[in-house]
Amino acid sequence: MKATQTLHDLGQSLWLDNITRDILDNGTLQGYINGLSVTGLTSNPTIFDQAIKKSSLYDQTIREKLGQGQSGEALFFELALQDLTRAADLFRPVHDETKGVDGWVSLEVSPRLAYDTKTTLASAKDLHARAARPNLFIKIPGTKEGLPAIEEAIFAGVSINVTLLFSREQYLAAAEAYLRGIERRIAAGLSTKVGSVASVFISRWDVAIASKVPEQLRDQLGIAIAKRTYKAYCDLWETPRWQNIVKAGYNPQRLLWASTGTKDPKASDILYIKALSAPNTVNTMPEGTLKAFADHGEVSGVMPKDGGDCEQVLAQFTKAGVDVDALAAQLQSEGAKSFDDSWTELLGVIASKSAQLQNA
Repeated sequence: MKATQTLHDLGQSLWLDNITRDILDNGTLQGYINGLSVTGLTSNPTIFDQAIKKSSLYDQTIREKLGQGQSGEALFFELALQDLTRAADLFRPVHDETKGVDGWVSLEVSPRLAYDTKTTLASAKDLHARAARPNLFIKIPGTKEGLPAIEEAIFAGVSINVTLLFSREQYLAAAEAYLRGIERRIAAGLSTKVGSVASVFISRWDVAIASKVPEQLRDQLGIAIAKRTYKAYCDLWETPRWQNIVKAGYNPQRLLWASTGTKDPKASDILYIKALSAPNTVNTMPEGTLKAFADHGEVSGVMPKDGGDCEQVLAQFTKAGVDVDALAAQLQSEGAKSFDDSWTELLGVIASKSAQLQNA
């Protein structure tokens, strides 16, 4: 049995952190679903930037949309929705079979809206309506300004992937926004057909402090943060508020591990996949990491619900001069800027391709 199947059987969903028209057209994505237990997919501006830049498969659609007077962001979202609705249809059987727990794909609102509550909400509603798929998440960053938009979107029936979370505290704030939205739906007697995941980024912690801590602490911070967050997640599942939304018929928001590709060339290429095995969670992984885990991965245990040794490990980082709370805020801010930079680059690629195709 492949390690991917073992991990799936343990109760963790394996999602692919990639989307290109190529893997839709040539059957690669379907192959991952059939052979590697992949049950969902995430995307971001960088992924689409690379996909459109490196492929001619988008050219015909770009020509058509240019002819209809579309350009820039509007043109991009047309391309993204075409890809992601196709992917959503591939995952629809899983979505139906699991009654909405699994089988999701994700599309991000413009990263330029990370600090604009009102416009984020409007964009999320618009994209959700245009996709017209029950298994498409709209990604909203869990920034201070994003949290009210998350609550309102959930209340409005828009399923949300909360992105750019880095710490236990940021996760709990996102979970609170989700809970408030669901509780308002329950009070209003609205449909239970709305879902959510909360995406906690892991590897960026270790990249940020790689040169600042002793060698024996290398590649341990992200996993310790994950364990601390997983404990908070498990504790939350036991609360009356959480149980009430289950009794009302809703699927509770699941914890998702993001940024799980190994960045350290000295470390195992499946470091974070092995360490983050946990039931009732999602791990979205780059294509290379997914294939590496299928090839030589193993599932050796599950994350402890009580956090295990995370607090002792984090205490070692504090002693080494790492301010975890300050770094979490820094990483979220840098993550928002990074996505914004990728968005700018993506729109540049769209503009360049548009000009080339018009001139041709």
